[in-house]
Amino acid sequence: MVAQEEGNSRGLSSLGYQKARISHLSLSNAHTPICIFSQPALDTPSPRVCLARHFTAVHIVISIDYLERSLRSRAMADESRSKAIKANPIGKGLNNFRDSFEFKCRGLGIAGADALYHVSGEGPKNSLLDLIHALQGLSATRSLPSNQGNRDLLGDLLALSSAVYSDNFDIKHILPLLRAVLNNEPDEVIWNNVYAAVAASKAFTVAKPTTPPLSAPSLTASFQQTPWLHNTGSFANSTEHRKYVDGVLKEELGHLYVGVPDFFDAYFGSVAGLKSVAQAVFDKCKEGDNPLYREESGWQGWPEGARERDVLSWFAPLTGQLLDFAAENQPASRRRRRPLAQPHQPVQGSTADRKLDVGFVDDPSAGVDSKCRWSQILIPGELKSNPLADKASKAWLDLGRYAREVFAAQDSRRFVLGFTLCGSLMRLWEFDRLGGIASEQFDINKDGLQFVSAVLGFLWLNEEQLGFDPTIITAGDKRYIEIQRDNHTERLVIDSVVKRVPCVTGRATTCWRAHREGDDSRTSLVIKDSWQFPEREEEGELLREATDKDVVNVARYYHHETVCVGGQDDDIRRNVRRGLDITKATNYRPESSMPPPSTAGRHVSRVGRSSSVAGRKRSSSCTGAPLPPTKRTCSSSPTKGGRATANRVHRRVIVRDYGKAIYKASSRTSLLAALEGCIEGYESLHTRAGMLQCDISPNNLIVNEEDDNPSWSAFLIDLDLAIKEQRENSSGARGKTGTRAFMAIGVLLDDEKHSFMHDLESFFWVLFWICIHHDGPKRERVVKRFDKWNYVDTEELAEIKKGIVGDERDFLKTVEGTFTPHYQPLIPYVNRLRREVFPDGRRWRDPNPKLYLGMKEILRAARDNLRELER
Repeated sequence: MVAQEEGNSRGLSSLGYQKARISHLSLSNAHTPICIFSQPALDTPSPRVCLARHFTAVHIVISIDYLERSLRSRAMADESRSKAIKANPIGKGLNNFRDSFEFKCRGLGIAGADALYHVSGEGPKNSLLDLIHALQGLSATRSLPSNQGNRDLLGDLLALSSAVYSDNFDIKHILPLLRAVLNNEPDEVIWNNVYAAVAASKAFTVAKPTTPPLSAPSLTASFQQTPWLHNTGSFANSTEHRKYVDGVLKEELGHLYVGVPDFFDAYFGSVAGLKSVAQAVFDKCKEGDNPLYREESGWQGWPEGARERDVLSWFAPLTGQLLDFAAENQPASRRRRRPLAQPHQPVQGSTADRKLDVGFVDDPSAGVDSKCRWSQILIPGELKSNPLADKASKAWLDLGRYAREVFAAQDSRRFVLGFTLCGSLMRLWEFDRLGGIASEQFDINKDGLQFVSAVLGFLWLNEEQLGFDPTIITAGDKRYIEIQRDNHTERLVIDSVVKRVPCVTGRATTCWRAHREGDDSRTSLVIKDSWQFPEREEEGELLREATDKDVVNVARYYHHETVCVGGQDDDIRRNVRRGLDITKATNYRPESSMPPPSTAGRHVSRVGRSSSVAGRKRSSSCTGAPLPPTKRTCSSSPTKGGRATANRVHRRVIVRDYGKAIYKASSRTSLLAALEGCIEGYESLHTRAGMLQCDISPNNLIVNEEDDNPSWSAFLIDLDLAIKEQRENSSGARGKTGTRAFMAIGVLLDDEKHSFMHDLESFFWVLFWICIHHDGPKRERVVKRFDKWNYVDTEELAEIKKGIVGDERDFLKTVEGTFTPHYQPLIPYVNRLRREVFPDGRRWRDPNPKLYLGMKEILRAARDNLRELER
C-alpha cells in the first residue's frame, strides 16, 4: 500500500519543485509496509524518503524542515545548471537537425513532431537518434551535471541513445523534447526536456544480440591468404617498454645465423690496405720489453673476470694506441673515429631509454663518455662478462636491439655492422632486413691479429661499406637522388624525412618529401624506399595501374624502380650479404626442423601456390633469388617457410601526392572529412582497380590542408600489401606485416579470406584509436590499457576487440572513460559507426557493399553537426 500526499501542492517557481503539503494519514491495516514519498517536477530526479515499518495504527508526519533542506540543495544545483546553460548557448547547433527533419516532413506533407507517427520502419528511431546525436555535439552536455550517476549530461544522453535504439522504446517519451527543439524554444526549456527524456528512458535497456545479422559463412579462410608476421615497426602509440619489445624483437629477428664462413672477407676485404696495415700494427704491439700483446697471455691489461666496466676502461685507450700505430701506414684521407662507451647513460633519440655498452662514432673529438645520439652511432657493440652469454637470448638479442635503434635513426642505412664481446670471445655481426648473421667466434687473447684487423676495419670502413645508401647523395647541405624518367635524368632534392619505420627485419619503409631540381613551384613528391619479397607484385606497378584506371583519393603514380648499388640490383642475399652461404653457418639446421623463435603475437596462415611475378620486375637471376617454385611448401610459420633462403629487394616508388597523417588534421571536422575521403578512395581502388589495400592504419590515411598543394584533399597511400581481389593464389609474400591495433577481428583470427569488409572495419578502429590517443593535432599520449594491443598475441587481441564492440553499454562506458576531451563530441558518431560495422555487436558474415555508403553518411552527419561548434 502506498500513501501519497493529500491535497494540492504549491509550486515554488524559484526552485522549480513542488513543495509537498502533507496532512495526517491514518492507517488501520496492521502489518502494512508503507512508503511515503513526495513527487518532484518531471525534469528532475525524485528524492524519495521510504519508510517500511509494521504498524497497527499510526499518524505519520513528514518533517517540512527536511524537505526544505532538500529543496535548498536542489536550488543550488539548479542555479549551477542555469549558469552552465547560459555559458554554453545552443546557438545554431541544432539548425542542421531542424533543417533535415523539416525536409523529411515536407516529403510527408505533415509538419511538426507528430510526423514521426506517419513514418514507417526505422524512420522514427533514426530521426530521434539524429536529434540525440545533435545534442551530444553541443558543448553544454559536458558542462551540465548528470542526474543518472554519470560524469556529465553527455553520459546521460549516451544512455538515452541506447534506450531509443532498443526495440521496446516508446517514442512518446521523447516527443516533448522534439517539439521544444523544432519550436526553437529557449535553451533552458530544451535542456529541461532533455532531463525529462533521460528520466523517462531509464527503464529501457539495449538487448544483447544472440545471433549474427547474417549467417552465410562466405568470408571463410583460404589458402590465398598471405601469412602475417609481427615486428617492432608495427607499434602504435607505445612506450616501447623493453619487457614487451624484446619478445616481439625476438620474433622479428627470427633465427640468427652465426659462424658464417668468409664473413670477415665479405665485409672488410674491400678496405684498402687493411690486411697489411693490421699485420704491421699487430707486429708493433708485440715489440719491446713490455709489449701490448704476448702470444702466451694475450693483451696487456685485459681485466680478470672481464667485468663490463673494466673492459670498457681497457678497450678505449687500446683503440687509440692501435690508431697511433697505424698512423704511419694509413692514407691521410681516412677519417678518424672514436669508441664511445655509455653503459649507464641512455643514448638520445629513441622512444624509450636505450643504453649502449660500446660503439664507434664518426667524431674525432668524442670522448669515451661523450653524449651522443643514435644518429651518430656507426657501429654498436655489446659486452658481456660471461662467455656463455654468446647466445641468442643474451648478447645477440641485445645487439639486435641496438641495431634497431641505429636503423630507425639513420634514414639511409641499408645494413648495420656491429660486434659482441662475451668475456674474451668476439663475433662480428651484420643486421639487415632479413635478420642477422655473424662471423665465427674467436678469442681476442688468442687471435690478436684478427682483433686488430676488426678494430681497424671498423675505424676505416667508408660510408657505403658501413651500409649507407650511395644512391642518396650528399652535396653540402643538400641531399638528392637521381632517376631515369622519360629517357632523361631527373634530380629529386630531398626536403625532409616523412617516415622511417623503426624495425630491423621487414619492409622497413622510409619516405621522404622531395621536389624536382629546377622546379620553381617546388611541387612536392614523395620518395618511398622499402625492402620487398621478390615474389610480390611491385607496388609501383599497382600504383601505376590504379592511376591509369582513374582511381580517386589514392596517391598517384610518378615513377618506380629497383635500386641499384655497385652496378647490380640491391637485394639482401647477393648484394648486402655478398653472396655468403647461410646454410654453412655453424648453427644452421634444415628449416623444416627449426621451430619459430617465438609464437607470441603470431598466427600465420598456410600458403598455397605462389602467384606469378607480374609487372616490371628484374629476373630472379638478377637478384640472386632462386626461380619461384610452382608450389610452395605449406607452412605454419615464416621461419619454416624459408627465412634462410628468403630474399628482399630494395625498391623505390615515387608518388605525386603529399600530405600529413590523418591524426594531425587541424580540426575534428577536417579529420572526419579526411576519413570519409579515404573511404571513398578505398572504394574507388576496390571497384575500379579490383584491389584491396590490406593495411588501413593512421599513417596510411593522409590529409592535405594546404591551399597551394595540388594533391588530393584526402587519400590513401601504401599498396605494399595490396592484393588483387580476384587473385587465384597467394600474393607470393613469405610473410606480411601490418599495424595490429587496426586489424579487423577476422584478420586477427585468420579464419576468413581477406575482404573489403575487413578494411572497412579497420577504418573504424583507426577512428577509435585516434580519439583515445590524440587530444587534438599536436598532443598525443600512451594509454596503458591499449599499449598492450601492440604485444599480445593475435587471438587475444581479437577477443579484446570483440569484447569492446559487442555490447553497446559497455562500449559507451569504454569510450566515455578513454576518449580525450578533444574527441568526446565524436562519441555518438563513433558509436553509430560501431552499429554499422558490427550490427547487433557481431561481425558481418557476408560482404555488404552498402557498408561504404553507411559509413560515409555517418561521418558526413558528424561533420555537419560539429561544424557549428568549431566556428
